[in-house]
Amino acid sequence: MTSASSVSTFLGVAKSALGRRWDLRRADDASVTTLVREAGVSDAVARVLAARGVDAMAAADFLHPTLKVLLPDPSQLTDMDQAAARILAAVKSGEKIAVFGDYDVDGATSSALLMRFFRSIGVTVTVYIPDRRIEGYGPNAPALLKLRQQGAKIVITVDCGIVAFEALSAAKESGLDVIVVDHHKAEPMMPAAAAVVNPNRLDDASLQGHLAAVGVAFLLAVAVNRALRADGWYAAQGVAEPDLRLLLDLVALGTVCDVVPLKGLNRAFVVRGLQVMARGGNVGLTALSRVARIDTKPTAYHLGYLLGPRVNAGGRIGQADLGTRLLSTEDPDEAAALALRLDEYNAARKEIEAAVLREAIEQVESKASDDPVIFAVGKDWHPGVIGIIAGRLRERYDRPACVVALDGGMAKGSGRSIAGVDLGRAILGAREAGHLFTGGGHAMAAGFSVTEDKIDALVGFVQDEVRRQLQGEAFAPSMSLDGALAVSAVTADLVAELDCVSPFGAGNDEPRFAIVDANLVKVDIVGSGHVRCILSGRSGGRLKAIAFNCVDSDLGQLLLTGAGKRLHLAGTIRADTWQGRTEAQLIIEDGAPSF
Repeated sequence: MTSASSVSTFLGVAKSALGRRWDLRRADDASVTTLVREAGVSDAVARVLAARGVDAMAAADFLHPTLKVLLPDPSQLTDMDQAAARILAAVKSGEKIAVFGDYDVDGATSSALLMRFFRSIGVTVTVYIPDRRIEGYGPNAPALLKLRQQGAKIVITVDCGIVAFEALSAAKESGLDVIVVDHHKAEPMMPAAAAVVNPNRLDDASLQGHLAAVGVAFLLAVAVNRALRADGWYAAQGVAEPDLRLLLDLVALGTVCDVVPLKGLNRAFVVRGLQVMARGGNVGLTALSRVARIDTKPTAYHLGYLLGPRVNAGGRIGQADLGTRLLSTEDPDEAAALALRLDEYNAARKEIEAAVLREAIEQVESKASDDPVIFAVGKDWHPGVIGIIAGRLRERYDRPACVVALDGGMAKGSGRSIAGVDLGRAILGAREAGHLFTGGGHAMAAGFSVTEDKIDALVGFVQDEVRRQLQGEAFAPSMSLDGALAVSAVTADLVAELDCVSPFGAGNDEPRFAIVDANLVKVDIVGSGHVRCILSGRSGGRLKAIAFNCVDSDLGQLLLTGAGKRLHLAGTIRADTWQGRTEAQLIIEDGAPSF
């Protein structure tokens, strides 16, 4: 997405087959030259790195991230030492500990991580996951007081709690110590808690605000482990110190699925976590991979598009704690049964999602608007799919989107943003202005609840706030590309080199290139509306290419009528492995005539 005031185009494509302007990501030529010389990468990869702000000094850590270099001292996070000290005291005195999580993947992985950590040192904890429809998001007083009545002396909230002022005040009055472990945007005032560990609190100087909650939970485990070691607890109890690296598969899953920037420590978490996951040590993840039909080495794609949605499905339309139970179990039979249930819930979720998405699209397209944020509001929409629908609308219309589900006089909403628009800040501002019952989030995603009579005021506030962020510029559909390549330059070697830039996700988009002056040697329709091509170039070379689900689109028609013509084709470059042989393949996302 770029502003309409920008007039530059790449390869002269002002309006592609899909109505987009093509833009070239900015990459300083001097930085590219230095990267090629000092990092030993190709010009194409050097431009990818430079466009993402990676210089020659940082290239090694970016391409080969390690926890040894990037893991900070947990004490750098405000209140971390207080949190570790309180948990140490609880472990030593045998106090009952509870974990209060969230029902999404970040919450489930955070809860399971702490559950597995405490189990590994012989401490049993209670985990509570609220019901999305009945209790809503975050700590609520009845649930916390129930945990207190059941004997809990300390509750650790994960992926929630930073703005739960009333609930945490009630907990404190009951004698319950709460430790907040969160990453969502904070207000100047802190909730009543024994410790608030959140790299996004205003007085935190750790520079780790890009972490998902599961990353913060991992740092808490590191801090508690260190405190137990320093106290001599392990030696006194005869307990072996756990290998915390075995928890990194959960950290990787939560980090990818919460769409936080894959930079710095997050890159190390995901790279190392994928390696841990490949070993199959977590029986729950192994069972889930089996039902998701993952039979190759796991990648960030598998986490975000195959495993994550299934973990989410329990909290969205099924039983809220299923994801946490699956990720924390040590019983293969239980894991297999839970994975199947989540797979079934995911299939049901897809049907519900498709119906709601159709209604949302009809609503959006029935009222053409220049507003910077798309809002869709519907009665009887399942609140468990509104976040997914918001993401679908964002992708379809290239702008931030919020979807609101009405239920009586109350409504629940979820939003997804784009780079350059801090939706979490807008929602937090709306809450502070009195337009919301509850609300919070981070730059790329937000959630809220609102009374029906305040929806119009909420919409107006968010639109104005985003306009302020955009400084008056309007949106124009665009596609950002990392460069232009001839057909002959797209090789298996290039695929292997680009793989070093992975994992791809928020803050590190998968590189997209324009394949210039491609001649369509062969074009046909395969599968359910996919268009397959064979390309040749002016300087030689042949390249396989495919455009998914595009037969009925303008892109599909451009390809199907393009035999013998030369086109510029934009997309990602992937490996195509068949019978032990790996070749390059272009995944076509857009196209335009070559003039």
